[in-house]
Amino acid sequence: MNQIPPITDAELEIMRVLWTNPNCPSSEVVKKMMDRMGWSPNTTRTLLSRLVQKEAAGAKLEKGSKRTQLFYPIISEQEYLRSETKSFMKKLYGGALKPMLANFLQDKKLNAQEIEDLKALFDDNRGDEPEKRDS
Repeated sequence: MNQIPPITDAELEIMRVLWTNPNCPSSEVVKKMMDRMGWSPNTTRTLLSRLVQKEAAGAKLEKGSKRTQLFYPIISEQEYLRSETKSFMKKLYGGALKPMLANFLQDKKLNAQEIEDLKALFDDNRGDEPEKRDS
């Protein structure tokens, strides 16, 4: 999917259920949201309908059933997270990574292992070839 539709915080709660339980019957989604969020069945069904209209989720009839609808995510959790991260960075930092990292690190001291892990991430994602050193 190229364009990720805007998903509200409430819709995101439904998507989290669908990401962990693809092909989930609507009755199970309703129960999970009642337990997690205290939502009425109508609220959950309304949000499921909105997600289907936005093409973030899909619905199909359970095989051999004429009534039981199964809901499934159309967009993956990874696609959604990537899209939201890009939007966040663009909105708050003009898309620049360095100011974002500087801001996050102002209030958090990293231990040696965290620093090494970040160095490895940066090395793995390096866009240019590392300079060769003469020995």
